[in-house]
Amino acid sequence: MIETERLLLREITLDDKENMLRLYSNPDVQKYTGEPVIESIEEIEKAILIRINNYEKYGYGRWATFLKNGMQFVGWAGLAYLPEFDEIDLGYRFLPEFWGLGIATEASHAILTYGFDKLELRKIIAIAMKENKSSIRVMEKVGMEFDKIAPYELGNEDAVWYWCDQKLITKKGIRTPTFRNI
Repeated sequence: MIETERLLLREITLDDKENMLRLYSNPDVQKYTGEPVIESIEEIEKAILIRINNYEKYGYGRWATFLKNGMQFVGWAGLAYLPEFDEIDLGYRFLPEFWGLGIATEASHAILTYGFDKLELRKIIAIAMKENKSSIRVMEKVGMEFDKIAPYELGNEDAVWYWCDQKLITKKGIRTPTFRNI
């Protein structure tokens, strides 16, 4: 579990299926993902089981994200191994009512810190559709640097790729906030 000033991030479980369905059934949330809207609990359960498998296989994954004050579900954020590119991806997806509040930036800072300090990762990437200006801004705020525009499965369109390592973040003077690994 990862704790920041406002957020609590933990592994997604089958108990999160209603919250995850609320997230994945929202067309605004899915707009820039290239993934279809999910409308059934059965499909969500399958997606959650894949995430659980990733925790066991890689030791990390996407984490359910909550506001600490009231434990309100806001979405997910975390790391995912992309075997087709042999890269580790920072990703996040939040309910629209939590957009523009700095939650993606706060969660991303903590995840990068966790990835570099706890998991000792060498490099982390992030990928977004070119039209997803908000996501690109988050990548830049947390110290990631533009890499390339290249195809990705996000709706079969070219995507914007960013990357960072601990050295780059340090060089840019961006200090990732401390987190508590509970």
